[in-house]
Parts: sequence; structure tokens; C-alpha cells
Amino acid sequence: MTAGTGRDEDATRPEEDPPHPADKIYADGPETGEIAVSEDEIRAEAERLADEKGDAVSAEASGGASHEADGEASSEASGGASGEASGDSSSEESGDSSSGAPDPSEAAEPDDVIRQPEDIAPDTEEDESGEARRVGAEGETAPIEGGEERPHPKLALVYNPIKVDADALRGQVERLAAEAGWQEPLFYETTVDDLGDDVTRQALEVGVDAVLVAGGDGTVRAVSEAMSGSGVPLTIVPSGTGNLLARNLLLPLDDPEAMIRATFDGDKVGVDIGFAAIRRPTGETEEHAFVVMGGMGLDAAMIANTNPQLKKSVGWVAYVDGAARSLPGAKPFRIMYQIGGHRLHSTRVQSVLFANCGSLPAGLELIPEASVTDGTMDVVLFQPKGPLGWILVWRRVAWDNSFLRKFRAGRQVLALRTKDNAVRYVRGAEVEVGATEAQYIQLDGDEFGEAVNVRARVVPGGLEIAVPKGHDVTAL
Repeated sequence: MTAGTGRDEDATRPEEDPPHPADKIYADGPETGEIAVSEDEIRAEAERLADEKGDAVSAEASGGASHEADGEASSEASGGASGEASGDSSSEESGDSSSGAPDPSEAAEPDDVIRQPEDIAPDTEEDESGEARRVGAEGETAPIEGGEERPHPKLALVYNPIKVDADALRGQVERLAAEAGWQEPLFYETTVDDLGDDVTRQALEVGVDAVLVAGGDGTVRAVSEAMSGSGVPLTIVPSGTGNLLARNLLLPLDDPEAMIRATFDGDKVGVDIGFAAIRRPTGETEEHAFVVMGGMGLDAAMIANTNPQLKKSVGWVAYVDGAARSLPGAKPFRIMYQIGGHRLHSTRVQSVLFANCGSLPAGLELIPEASVTDGTMDVVLFQPKGPLGWILVWRRVAWDNSFLRKFRAGRQVLALRTKDNAVRYVRGAEVEVGATEAQYIQLDGDEFGEAVNVRARVVPGGLEIAVPKGHDVTAL
């Protein structure tokens, strides 16, 4: 982990981290009252940001059509895929700026095929029936049978073969789908190169009516990224040890059949999904989803330093190993951050979290007031001052949030306690964090390399989740 050179400010010691110019302009973090806006206001802003992002994606996708309608000027503005495929020279040779459609015979050699970047391998080959295919018991693909008897609807199961008993799960899904009168399921396995997002998009392209995901938190994150905004319900079949989204949705963790049945006869609930645009030290930017929480700094370094084999064996407990490797050299680093609609701030932190959920394994409540359905994002700044500061952080998370807040007497104790800034909470629809030096980034427990800037936002109701019939969603 690369980190800044900051140390705790102490008048009795020489300053190793001289005052930053921003300190003269910006406060060292906002007070709670300063950003005490209503959840309705935050949700409205989040929906506006989501609409803007959706409009931008739609405009990019429809570049070809708008080119035909608006002519040459529109083509320059959209930069659509048709322009990229034909090239500037092809457009000039045609001499017809109003059509914008390249001549295939001129755009490719006789034996070549014109392909777009988003092209994927076809699901069927010549002389096949044209039905979508599924993975067989030995991993081979085979045409679906029984489609005429049960033509509609159909589902897809995306699973991590390392996290589940593949044969048992596939058999269970097939049996329950047949009982519900659904078409034979499509099965997709994740791989090292495809965490689940690509195969989920393939499933959506063939028109599935529901998607089930079985795997760790990383698999759920990747599948959710592809599912966002699709309107197709997602069923989480808890697998592995984390299951953080399932925990925060209060879903049964030890009854996979109940969750599979929820696909056919359960209720649906719209939950929020977050997106983080990550800017690398090279200037490149990429955006990924998160359904639980992401972070910059020490928490991400702990994940980066966790032994992968140990994580496979004992799950989230393995992060203790990463903490032991990261804490000795941990130092605060300087950030500039801004909650959407509010002023910029400068401070030093050990870690910044942007969260969609607040509950962790072992009954720990990192953010007691966080909700996966409130349309807002919770931001947590860890600012411990030395070893005592870490004790205050642990007390806040493990004692105050996870125990005292559950009782009236405990809440009274918290109201009388002297305030400390070891952990600070803020809320908003969007947050942008910039670091003076590159820091590790994590999303839902998976390392995403280093970044110098992160812009995180929440999309209210961006995912539709299937839950068991009558499942109590009032506590979400």
C-alpha cells in the first residue's frame, strides 16, 4: 500500500507533514449538521444522477440511428459505433453524409466479417435448432429439450463452481423449475476471467425472465453489475461465508431451496446499487458496481494483503491475516473529498468507505442507519489518532453500533458520551475522493488495484431482488 507521509499532529514533535494549502481554505471534515439533508433530497439527487448516466449510455448506444436522422453534425457529436466501424475515409469516399451506413463490401475484405466490440460468440452453430444451450454435467454444451412443452418463462443460473456443489445445485434448480412449469434452465459457470458479469449479459440477451446467482460476494457483485437497470429479477442463493448482501436483506442463509422457490412465487423488492468510477495513476478511468461497500485506503490494503488461499479456506475471517500485514505500516494519507451538493473538504484518513449496506458478519454494525432501499449512500471516514484511536474505532463498531444502540439505556449512554472523530459518518447521493498518492481500492471485498480518485454514486432501486413470499422488508 502506498500512503502519504502524514503523522499525528503534535505540538511537541516536529511536523513531518507540513500544513497543506487546502487547510487554509477548507475545514477538516464537515460537521453532521452541515450536511443534514433529508433522505428525500438525497434520493432525488441520486435519481437525477442515475438518469443522467442512463441518458449518456443511451445516446452512445444509439449513435448509428441518430447519425441517420441528424446527418454529419450529429455523427460528430455521438461518435457512435457506426462511425468507428466505417472509419473517416469510408465516410468521405461515400460522399453521402446523410446515410452514415457503411457499405459492407467496402468496409471489409470479401472473406472478413464486420464485428463490433460488444460481439460475442453465437450460442448455436449451423444446422442446430437455434435453441439456447446449457452446460452439461461434464461442462459440454447441449441444446435444451422440452422447450415446446414449457416454452415460457425461462431462467439462468450463474454460479461459482468453487463455492457451490454444482451438481446438487443444478439438479435442485432443474427440479423446482420443472415443478413451476418453467422452461429448462440455462447454466453458466464463472471463471477467473469472467466473474459473472459477461455470462449474465449473455443470459439477458437470450431473454431470460429471471437470474439466480450462487457464489461469494464477488460473484454477486459482478452479476448485479450486469443486472442493474435490466428490470429482470435477481435471486441470491447464499453460498460461501460472506453473503453480505443476503445478510443485509435478512434472507435465509441456510435454506437454498426457499430462495430458489422465491424465483417462481416470491415477492420482488427494489434495492439500491452503487457504482464507483476509478481513476488510475495513469489517468485511465473505469467504472464498476458494488452492492455492499467499497473503500479506499487501509481496508483495501488489508484485502490486497490477504492470502488468497486462506480466504478460500476460512472466508472473511482471513482478513485478520491481511490486517496483521497492513496495520504495522499503516499511515494516514491526505484526501480531498466532496459530498454531492456540498463544499470541498481536506483531511487525513486511514480509510474511506462508501457504503450501500451497513451490516458485517459476526453481528457487527459498521453503519447502523444504512439501508439498502433508502436511495442514499453512506460515507465513513476512519481518522484514528494513534493506537488509542484504533481502540475508539473498535469500540464504535463492535460496542456502540452493534450492542448499545439496540437498547434504550444504551442509546442514552451514547447521547451523554463525549464526541470523538475516530469514525465520522456522512451521507449523500454521490461522493468524490481524491488522494495525493495512489491508494488501494476494494469493492465488495475484492481488490481493484490502485487509484488516485474515486467518484461513487448510488442508483436508487437499480436492482430487483426476489425474496421469499411474505418476507418482511420493513426493516431493510
